[in-house]
Amino acid sequence: MLINARNRSVAIEDDCIVDCNGRFDVILDCPELEVHPGLINAHDHLHRNHYGRLGAGLYANAYRWAEDIQVRYRRSIERGRGVQRREALLAGAWKNLFAGVTTVVHHDRWETDFERDFPVRVARVASADSLGMTERLDVPPSGPFCLHVGEGTDAVAAGELPILDAHGLIDERLIAVHGVGIEADHIDRFSRSGAALVWCPTSNQFLFGRTAPAELLQNIDVMLGSDSRLTGAGDILDEFQSARSLGLLTDERLTDAVGSTCARRLGLAEPSLEPDNNADLILLGRPLIEARAEDVALTVVAGVPRVASADIARHLGPIADQGAAMRLGEVVRWANQQGRNIR
Repeated sequence: MLINARNRSVAIEDDCIVDCNGRFDVILDCPELEVHPGLINAHDHLHRNHYGRLGAGLYANAYRWAEDIQVRYRRSIERGRGVQRREALLAGAWKNLFAGVTTVVHHDRWETDFERDFPVRVARVASADSLGMTERLDVPPSGPFCLHVGEGTDAVAAGELPILDAHGLIDERLIAVHGVGIEADHIDRFSRSGAALVWCPTSNQFLFGRTAPAELLQNIDVMLGSDSRLTGAGDILDEFQSARSLGLLTDERLTDAVGSTCARRLGLAEPSLEPDNNADLILLGRPLIEARAEDVALTVVAGVPRVASADIARHLGPIADQGAAMRLGEVVRWANQQGRNIR
């Protein structure tokens, strides 16, 4: 496949980006679209996106929220748990693909479905829920480790960082998720440790009425995460626009928060459109810093077109027969679950 976009041309063979010279089975001429590396979503719970947003009012911490919804939304949760596991995981996958995400972090146990015709890359990163939800932290001897930290506004949330510090768990391997309750006297300790933060502003605002402190975000590596639709507003592009509206990070840092910073902290390949890199890319109808899901015209993962607008899909040749129309919210796209396993 050869893609001629407004900003550059990119060629794909199998699961790799290649030189643009040669003969191609499919040529997409898209002078009105921009091609970019696929986005990375640093935090989601793929199996929980089909529930919808659950919560009433603001909470002191995530533990109080979890207790409340088990009672308040008991029937909705029972219905959600009745959905077949693979179907639930795929709901999360398509949410991400429609928003241009080609790699996502699933903050939960690894699923064998991720190795069986799963349409999005899932980064295999060690994780645990949080201090209050985990009897014993099983931290691997190497590599990044994701943990919900400071998810709230009260003393319970604020007290989690000192506990982690006392156990020697605040270092460059820690990827803390949320960090709403990291207080001023602990920000310097967190910053000096080399730990990183996954920022999920719409989820934080929904649950707690505020998000991670500006002083914290300014001095550390920040990644963006959508969280699941249990608490998040939608997808990673919704999160990007929410974060941008707060004015706490530059557009460059926000772009890196779904790209190069994310890849570096998660131990993934640098997102690139140069030859010999993974063929993970997207076509956008407007600049990334302004984009929403309706602006994503094509998402390609490991060389396989997974989501495409109708205009793009009709030019995919025989590949077009692999997919069918799918609606997510107000967005309708050609969606393709067939194709090679992602390595």
